[in-house]
Amino acid sequence: MDVTNDGKQVSMRARVQAFGGFLTNMVLPNIGAFIAWGIATALFIPTGWFPNEALGELVSPTVSYLLPLLLAYTGGRMIGGQRGAVLGAIGTIGLIIGADIPMFMGAMIMGPLGGWVMKKTDDFLDGKIPAGFEMVVNNFSIGIIGFILMCLSYLVVGPTIQSANQFVTNAIEALVSTGFLPLLSLINEPAKVLFLNNVIDQGVYYPLGMQQTLEAGKSIYFMVASNPGPGLGLLLAYSFFGKKVAKRTAPGAIIIHFLGGIHEMYFPYVLMKPITILSMIAGGMAGTLTFQLLNVGLVAGPSPGSIFSYLALTPKGNFFGVIAGVVIATAVSFLVTSVILKADQTADDDESFEESVQKSKSMKSEGKDLLNGQTANTITSALSKVSFACDAGMGSSAMGATTFKKKLQKAGITDIEVKNYRIEDVPTDSDMVVVHQDLEERTRNAHPKMKIVTLKNYLQDPAIDELVNEIVEVKNKD
Repeated sequence: MDVTNDGKQVSMRARVQAFGGFLTNMVLPNIGAFIAWGIATALFIPTGWFPNEALGELVSPTVSYLLPLLLAYTGGRMIGGQRGAVLGAIGTIGLIIGADIPMFMGAMIMGPLGGWVMKKTDDFLDGKIPAGFEMVVNNFSIGIIGFILMCLSYLVVGPTIQSANQFVTNAIEALVSTGFLPLLSLINEPAKVLFLNNVIDQGVYYPLGMQQTLEAGKSIYFMVASNPGPGLGLLLAYSFFGKKVAKRTAPGAIIIHFLGGIHEMYFPYVLMKPITILSMIAGGMAGTLTFQLLNVGLVAGPSPGSIFSYLALTPKGNFFGVIAGVVIATAVSFLVTSVILKADQTADDDESFEESVQKSKSMKSEGKDLLNGQTANTITSALSKVSFACDAGMGSSAMGATTFKKKLQKAGITDIEVKNYRIEDVPTDSDMVVVHQDLEERTRNAHPKMKIVTLKNYLQDPAIDELVNEIVEVKNKD
């Protein structure tokens, strides 16, 4: 474990979660560009819906230049502001020119590196520039450092990343050629439940998928971790054979997971009974095997992982195989989960959903739950801003914020601002931040002095109702 500035230890899981969140926020603002490229690929390449030699020329330059530069620009901006964004893009163009593959991985390294270098340079120059020379120094500092980074990335960084990319590609292609690609579910499914899904998708599979799509017009890599089928099967099984709150909330979770593409919805159900990870692995394997046998793929990464995204990014001639893979993954996950739920007659089955999740030891965060300790004693009538946060700031936190806001409005409270953010982007003037309990450590690391309230389930959690009741009581006393 590492140690933060205030002396608290940070687990490796929290650090990897934060890394995955950073990758997500580098990719997420540019998803529209990836989808635009995917549509052009699906329509205009020789095997597309409407083959067009002229318009097909859009495909290769977009994936080789535009998309990596957008990633680098965004990553540099996240660390070093506008100047960091420019420097990250300058450094990345050296990678692109010196490589013969799309430099997505390189852009996700060089962009943030350029931002960091620019930030450190600006910190060093702060207070040292004579009056009247600010513009000259600022422009030449970017130009000189950018020139160095561009040459360095062309001569050293690019070849190194290309070699590493080739190693990973060869390893995964070996799995494909031997028929063992479904075994990746042994890694994918447990990692997703540990909130590491963004590291897997944005860091590994999506770059490989874009590279393969440029050559073949589609890629199975986009589907090996994003298939909504296993989660749907698990939630269906809970809808039929679950008990109490788990059974009541599962149908609502199905809508948000399968149609909305927020896979985090099924994580608490797996954590409640960790043995159901076997059903997720089995469903993932079955789906990937089906995709592989039917030789299907998508033209871009489905983000969010909704069935609508899957169908929208399915190329011509692949609809049967894609739908079959989702259906079979759902069926296998449903059957295995049903057997587990019906066979388990322990007392835990009769406990509420929240109590069962709380008993799960596999993902319990380090540190204590502040909800019952400090929240009741520190809520005041001055409360005006509540922030919900999650890994990317656009999935489960958005749903939680909407639910909480509706409860407040129903209680007659309209003067509290409720918004959703990525954990690291929560405004410092927030009165409190609400997160899933498995993200508490990462949140406390990012905001050590902020009040943190943890939830076990964004759909129906007593903690939300308790928080609303406390706010109403305090407001009514005025």
